[in-house]
Amino acid sequence: MAGTGSSWRPPRSCEDYWGEWKHCRGLRHAFHHYYAHGELPECGRWREDYEACRAWERDRSPAAQEALCKSERARVMEKQKYAPVWKLRKSPPSDWYLPLDHDKSN
Repeated sequence: MAGTGSSWRPPRSCEDYWGEWKHCRGLRHAFHHYYAHGELPECGRWREDYEACRAWERDRSPAAQEALCKSERARVMEKQKYAPVWKLRKSPPSDWYLPLDHDKSN
């Protein structure tokens, strides 16, 4: 865990969690998420994180602190699980300066 005691702060401000939850529930975001992923977005985690953040601000609850840390770790791991679509190059192709053959048929 990042640290314990009064020096620990939530990874984001509580207003950020609230804003993400409101954005996630919006019609435009739901439509885009459904178009891109084929399912509606799961917004409950943002609300739970907001409530845990407020609980931590109110009484410095260790359970709320642990819940926020666990949720943020899960978000980071979720972002890292997808491989890049294209293989990244280390250098340009050897013939990068040659003109393209637009007249050549396949």
